[in-house]
Amino acid sequence: MPFADAFFRDIDRRWRFGSGARLRLGVIGCAALSMQVDYDRGTKDSDVLETRAVDALAKERLLALAGERTDLATRHGLFIQFVPSGLPFLRQRPVWHAQAELNASLKHFEVEVLDVLDVVVSKLKRLHRDDATDIEAMAGRGLVDHRALVECFREALDFHGLGAGADDLERCVENLHWVERDVLGVAETEIELPDWA
Repeated sequence: MPFADAFFRDIDRRWRFGSGARLRLGVIGCAALSMQVDYDRGTKDSDVLETRAVDALAKERLLALAGERTDLATRHGLFIQFVPSGLPFLRQRPVWHAQAELNASLKHFEVEVLDVLDVVVSKLKRLHRDDATDIEAMAGRGLVDHRALVECFREALDFHGLGAGADDLERCVENLHWVERDVLGVAETEIELPDWA
């Protein structure tokens, strides 16, 4: 069982608010990788992308229940933190995978995880040491196809580039080239930045 499943089941058991439609939780980052691939880097957070389905009150309640330094966080070694939808370097329509087995056991939530390729591309904006470790691990498992990576990257650049600074875009391209050159062992792809950048 993925390490985060018990965490989400515990949240669901303790949720005491409403009995209407289930709230969609879109998990990104390393937690999303660990929930769909045999991979455990030991992340301490479970990044959940902010969505329209999670309103301000539900977000506040979730953070009070399972945010940093809560009883649930201490028990599971995980905590929820919300990431604004415009922050991650993602394409307009990233791929999400419903967690069917987990969701069948939940009453109040629907958990989806971001596709491996979208997670990899999202990490190219920041590319800290842990991000690089995650990318290398996914590539080592054969889950980073070069052609698909470049296509996903271009779509993210087209969508996210509208609100990013030139330095951010240049860094994303440099980080893509690192993945191509040093991780995948292929030639760097020429990426054309917007004229304004």
